[in-house]
Amino acid sequence: MYLASTGLFIARWSDEIHDEWIRNLLKNDPDRDPKALQRTRELMDANVPDALVYGYEGLIEGLDLPDEGDRHVLAAAIQGHAEGIITFNLKDFPNDTLSKFGISAIHPDEFLNDMFELDPAACLLAAQRHKNSLKKPPFSTDEYLNALLKQKLPSFVSHLCKMSFTI
Repeated sequence: MYLASTGLFIARWSDEIHDEWIRNLLKNDPDRDPKALQRTRELMDANVPDALVYGYEGLIEGLDLPDEGDRHVLAAAIQGHAEGIITFNLKDFPNDTLSKFGISAIHPDEFLNDMFELDPAACLLAAQRHKNSLKKPPFSTDEYLNALLKQKLPSFVSHLCKMSFTI
């Protein structure tokens, strides 16, 4: 979300996308506090202007994806005039289908690389702000970078290291 505030891109999501990420986090980590996730959702909506996409529901039925449960994501992307869907789940968003709508599926690490090419300083500042926001517990620089590696963002971490990412 810190990167979204840089103006390098326009973030878009829907209430249904929120529901999905919260449901998946709780499924994978039942000890997570649902109230904290709801607060994150509210903060996302409050701090990223015009990110919520509405009116996409009528598009869902006409879309064909390998996982029918992902059609709402593509529908929201179409309605929100998105250029890309940032996802680790590339196999369920085939580019031959998405390209018909001028959209591509992009791995988060590739997306972050693209953002670095556009404005390295903005990306570094966003990462620093993100790291500094983590208070329970606070993260050292190494812990933060290792957490990003665990999130499958090795190229992003490499960029941060090349820029002497420290706080």
